[in-house]
Amino acid sequence: MTKCFNFSVTINIFSSNCNKHLSGLAFLLINASLNLVNSFFIMGSIEEKIIKTGFTLPQITTVAGLYSPAMRTGNLVYTSGQLPLWNGKLVEPGGKGKVNDINSEDAAYASKVALLNALAAIKSVTGTLDSIEKIVKLTLYVASEYLFSSQHLVANGASSLLLEIFGKQGTHARSAVGVAELPLDASLELELIVQCKFPILQ
Repeated sequence: MTKCFNFSVTINIFSSNCNKHLSGLAFLLINASLNLVNSFFIMGSIEEKIIKTGFTLPQITTVAGLYSPAMRTGNLVYTSGQLPLWNGKLVEPGGKGKVNDINSEDAAYASKVALLNALAAIKSVTGTLDSIEKIVKLTLYVASEYLFSSQHLVANGASSLLLEIFGKQGTHARSAVGVAELPLDASLELELIVQCKFPILQ
């Protein structure tokens, strides 16, 4: 992010100098182009990798209780449980109701959505996902139908996306747990613990 900040300063200086010599439409076009490039660099390489996987980092979801989406202690950040919500609604198919052998692949996709919400929660604390040094642990609770025992396969959806985004730093400990019910009739709930580099942006 230091390089991004220096690039941002360079852009601002260049934009200021342009203002002295250009006027009207020419200056507006140059300034708009520079701002676009600047925002691209500030986004960070991890968010670029997320885009390459076919996803985008969502806006942080509104909490439904008296808690914070994520908390930092030392160089660790813990997320609260994240549901497979997208634009405020449970993704379907796969994000709602109990999971069984028939819809487990859809639920695995929904676990990726829950993971993205967890990453958005982490970014709300760190300021950038590029501060993540290591994925420590992923925990997935799966609302399971009677006799369903493939919770680990559902969790593979989120685990595979972590490895795709973070590479070897995405290797993590994991728990996949079957439960009877989850909030809002969600199919799953995901928690994430990450280790961050210093300094963390505030």
